[in-house]
Amino acid sequence: MTLLQWYESNRRSLPWRETKDAYRIWLSEIILQQTRVAQGLDYYLRFVERWPTVTDLAAASEEEVLKLWQGLGYYSRARNLLKAARQVTEQMAGRFPTRYEDLIILKGVGPYTAAAIASFSSDEAVAVVDGNVYRVLSRLFDIDTPIDTTGGQKLFLRLAEEMLNRKKPGLHNQAMMELGALVCTPATPRCGECPLHDKCLARTAATVSVRPVKQGKTRIRDRWLCYLLFKYKDRFWVRRRDAGDIWQGLWEFAGAETGAPVSGSEIRDLVRSFLSPDNQTAVDSIVPVVKDLHHQLTHRLLHIDCFIVNLSCDVRPKGEYEQISWTNWAEKAIPKAIFDLNGKISPFFVP
Repeated sequence: MTLLQWYESNRRSLPWRETKDAYRIWLSEIILQQTRVAQGLDYYLRFVERWPTVTDLAAASEEEVLKLWQGLGYYSRARNLLKAARQVTEQMAGRFPTRYEDLIILKGVGPYTAAAIASFSSDEAVAVVDGNVYRVLSRLFDIDTPIDTTGGQKLFLRLAEEMLNRKKPGLHNQAMMELGALVCTPATPRCGECPLHDKCLARTAATVSVRPVKQGKTRIRDRWLCYLLFKYKDRFWVRRRDAGDIWQGLWEFAGAETGAPVSGSEIRDLVRSFLSPDNQTAVDSIVPVVKDLHHQLTHRLLHIDCFIVNLSCDVRPKGEYEQISWTNWAEKAIPKAIFDLNGKISPFFVP
């Protein structure tokens, strides 16, 4: 069985595979970066329903896009999505490009994404190399060159170009990606079901389990965040995160990065630091809500504490804050770590 025959018999039915619309293919590719298909599918359908064309998306606000993106993480993808939609609308008369050379200039579109859109939408003969394809190629040719090096990336791109079926490049690229997703998986690959098993050098050499090779893992850094939910009656104070760190443009409670776990006395000192001298007596109580909630980012492990600071009168913490109700809070775009806190916090606001 050839690779394309295998693909035609085994491919998953996914909505972005049933269209040549470059805009919708682009949407799916951006959503599926760092996201499993099972999770990304619902987001794709919601985006297409809300903004069926690139001009519709270009007219959206950043807040709207971030809110619909909420839960996917890597929020720079969402911001770049909006910037690219506006590029297409303003510079390309609203016609989403299908050629690699035009796609590669869009914000957030790299070589892989440009190749995927070009080959899937217009059958341009460019090879796609994603994580699945790296794995298939490294095993097929038994390559021990690390995939996370410049030399390795050039080598794998050359091999992918040499293998490319130039009569059906779109189908070939889809087939290679699907093979890595369904058969040539990271753990327990199903080599007996692979249409390329008789050509696989790693299978012959018994090195499948150690391919692909990576140069080294990025060190995970711990960060400690302490959130203070300043609450008066049914309202509380929130702020929007600035640029230059995680969660740019998303909303959170007052708080600080502490550098280490905090003690009870340190919490009281932190609360006082957010209030002016005249407002220190406004604190009725400090109620712990969450202790050491773990939230994993790519290169960071967040340790999150959260406290409700009940106020006896309506005072604003120091800084730029907006006072809202719990109902209004549901309309804000927030990072998943804050979303995970909501279930613990809601009993203090919802009867």
